[in-house]
Amino acid sequence: MPKKADPLANVPAKKIKKVLIAQPQPEGLKSPYFDLARKYDLELHFHPFIIIEGIPAKEFRKQRIDISAYSAVIFTSRNAIDHFFRISDELKMAVSQDTKYFCITEAVALYLQKFILYRKRKVFFGADGTNKSLFDMINKHKDNEKFLYPCSESFDSEITNWLKINHCEYETPVLYKVISNDIKEVINRNYDVICFFTPGGIKSLVENFPSFKQNGTIIAAFGINTFKAAEEAGLVLNIKAPLPQTPSMVSALEQYMQAQKK
Repeated sequence: MPKKADPLANVPAKKIKKVLIAQPQPEGLKSPYFDLARKYDLELHFHPFIIIEGIPAKEFRKQRIDISAYSAVIFTSRNAIDHFFRISDELKMAVSQDTKYFCITEAVALYLQKFILYRKRKVFFGADGTNKSLFDMINKHKDNEKFLYPCSESFDSEITNWLKINHCEYETPVLYKVISNDIKEVINRNYDVICFFTPGGIKSLVENFPSFKQNGTIIAAFGINTFKAAEEAGLVLNIKAPLPQTPSMVSALEQYMQAQKK
């Protein structure tokens, strides 16, 4: 069996100093990113690569989807959670306390605490952040549930294909649009590491820089769909999360830097 490629072999060993996080800057000073920056003397910059625009309630009604008619919801991002509960409020549609939630990762599942009383008996998440682990969890309940998969216009077809093949009753309400942000100024600052969190972030890079060359830039990605988008864009992935040993982007960055020292 061939050995797995060592991501450290894909980039020349160099001191990491400047890191670009393709997300808005965390509010306040208590963030593991800031702890990491102090520990390793990093220069961190935050700049969202995408802009999320919610679908207005008036436009959503045209989809003719009755949220209250579904007993389970599949979430693959915090954006989906935000806009699911936003549209429910705008439509004055109460979400049943018995609704089950199936989330791609534990981090996404825990974000539900912002909107619901979190109970493990109705909140489930995949073991390793992959679609497969999400499907394994849904498979245990699929015979008794009607599923909603809230998404953007460019939703994950692998999830809908699985639901269809496994004869699940489901709908895909489009609740928000993902628009590429202007990142031309920030990319030109020669970062050592760029951290991506969504396929939309990769798309934004390609749209802003159609002829982008990696040239030794270390690329970090969060989530299997972001991995796929990065590889399809011809990028070499050096850092991946979540993995069992690196459940967050911060832990993945730290592990990479420690490995470089060795």
